[in-house]
Amino acid sequence: MENVSWKVEGMSCTNCALTIHHYLEEKGVENVKVNFIGGEVNFDVKDSGQKIILLKGIESLGYHVKNEIPISTENPTRKFFLLRFTNHLQRFIFCAIFTIPLMLHMFVHLHWLMNPFVQLILTLPVYWVGMRFFGKSAIKSLRNGIPNMNVLIALGATAAFIYSLYGILVNRAADFMFFETTAAIITLVFLGNWLEDQSVERTQKTIRSLAITQKTKAHMIAFDDQHQEQVFEVAPETLRVGDLILINTGEQVPTDCKILWGEVAVNESLLTGESIPVHKSKKDVLIGGSTIETGTVKAQVTAIGKDTVLNNILQLVKQAQAEKPPVQQFADKISAIFVPTVVAIAIVTILGNYWFTNIGFGNSLLRGIAVLVISCPCAMGLATPAAIAVGLGRAARNGILFKNARSLEVFKDIQQVVFDKTGTLTTGHFSITQFESNIDTSEFQSIVASLEKYAAHPIAKAIVKEWKPTMHIHFTKVEEVKGVGIKGEDAAGNLYMATGYKQVAHLTNDKSHNVYITKNNTLLGWLTVEDTIRPEAVEVIQQLHKKNIHTILLSGDSKVNCEKIAAITGIETVYSEQTPEQKLQTITQLTAKSPTAMIGDGINDAPALAKATVGISLSDASHIAMQSAQVVLMNYGLTHLPLALALGKHTYKTIKENLFWAFFYNIIAIPIAAFGFLNPALGALAMGLSDVVLAINSIRLNYKKVI
Repeated sequence: MENVSWKVEGMSCTNCALTIHHYLEEKGVENVKVNFIGGEVNFDVKDSGQKIILLKGIESLGYHVKNEIPISTENPTRKFFLLRFTNHLQRFIFCAIFTIPLMLHMFVHLHWLMNPFVQLILTLPVYWVGMRFFGKSAIKSLRNGIPNMNVLIALGATAAFIYSLYGILVNRAADFMFFETTAAIITLVFLGNWLEDQSVERTQKTIRSLAITQKTKAHMIAFDDQHQEQVFEVAPETLRVGDLILINTGEQVPTDCKILWGEVAVNESLLTGESIPVHKSKKDVLIGGSTIETGTVKAQVTAIGKDTVLNNILQLVKQAQAEKPPVQQFADKISAIFVPTVVAIAIVTILGNYWFTNIGFGNSLLRGIAVLVISCPCAMGLATPAAIAVGLGRAARNGILFKNARSLEVFKDIQQVVFDKTGTLTTGHFSITQFESNIDTSEFQSIVASLEKYAAHPIAKAIVKEWKPTMHIHFTKVEEVKGVGIKGEDAAGNLYMATGYKQVAHLTNDKSHNVYITKNNTLLGWLTVEDTIRPEAVEVIQQLHKKNIHTILLSGDSKVNCEKIAAITGIETVYSEQTPEQKLQTITQLTAKSPTAMIGDGINDAPALAKATVGISLSDASHIAMQSAQVVLMNYGLTHLPLALALGKHTYKTIKENLFWAFFYNIIAIPIAAFGFLNPALGALAMGLSDVVLAINSIRLNYKKVI
């Protein structure tokens, strides 16, 4: 299975996206995601050869796939005569040159402008350009069973044009003169589309900035035939995994790499939203796009191009943007039937005004045309994706990575947040504060370190780092039991275990320690390993309480330690000494009662993170925890947890506002046009501006105070 990601031009509304989506599903491809705002089309194919067929199919629908082999059988010599434009601004300017003289007679009495043949000559270039764009798109959308907004524009402009042409043919041009209506509709819709494009482009600003990195040179290290180190400049795109590079103060990290020599302070605000430099030294990873504030390092390239952290984040954000949250499904259903409904209303408007008023067929037709051009399925289609694009963009700018759009929406309902303890509420930087053993200290330390080196838990790593074994105990069999500890068996058949109090409760009454060591079910000793609470934890939990969000601590640690942390941070409910299975059961019960977010960082948190209404992980969490979570906080802490929750709620609020205005606009605008209070030209402009209003309302989310 191959994943295909294309940038498609020409999608002007949600119906265009539905057309492409419908086409791809009919062709049997899987996991289809189409985002008309970003022009992104993503799907999976089994046969790579099928891509050419799909490419031709999408182009035959009237859209263009960028950065792929162009599909065109057109004679190059004809291109000169076919008026090629690359954007709506160019089309608007061209059409305006002919439309302005047509509209002059409304303000200045020029006899020659009233000549029907002059008006026809001025209208023809505008109508030709309009039909090359709106007409072709309309016909292809009708063929595919999902009529788009261009059907309404093409019908309105064509009706006015044919009616005026008929007047010339029957020698009654003065009674049928609506050429300026045709030209004004097309010209003003191009203007509206250009304004909409500019507004929508701004909703993409933050997401797009992730893909733009400073143009810089990479300093590559190589060795000559004398084994002398040589440094020379290369373009970052020429680097390969394994290459050695030199990065100095003030330079941007050209791609993901691992430090081999040196120490630096790195600004990772591009990814985390935090401008405070992070100290990095040997074996630490540098992320491409970050900036070296101070220091110099030699590093080895670990990833390039599509495999870099920045690119993976960008792809996740784009995928999240392309996904449709539940609220958009309703708007899509209405958009799919909107165009036929408006056409029916326009016909009823024409016939009703002609039969039941004395305004005549010409004015009745104008009212019907006004209904066509003022109606806007785009507004309903734009309401959700515009808000989501801005919400995801602001989140990304602040180091909050949403893996899907659903998470943004469901945050509105979150009533409780569940925290893991180790590495989540605490820093995960442990130290051994006390220990006691029944055997020789050196032997005890060697047993503990030899066991714990097989564990992935932060406590185990801290123990191994502090107690490097003086003599290694060779275990023939080692097993890590999630939520229990480490078991090891030596060649003589002795069974050792490093575990928590629950497993040794029958051996001791002292439950105040973290780690207990046993040999053949006999207690050898214990350790107390303590962690420091994250400095932002107390403030974050206070902010949640102000929002009436219930806080819960869910941990495998002892009751004493958990209650101690809860007392310091202000957490209201504590579940301690929980195995991964018990954590999963607890989260299941909590989620069944009310929508629940869980934030954790360990391997044993992964099942619970996946089960929660929304799973949240930290960027320094285990890989499996990050995979299980729907949201990742990239700033190495809890600081932006309230912002993540608030952005979810305010994004949904913005979606609701957009949908209200989209429906309100159409409910009010259509009757106004039907009863003759709005001419088609103003209707065409109002249609385009309605989308601009929604885009601007969405852009507000970038700046408004949410917490």
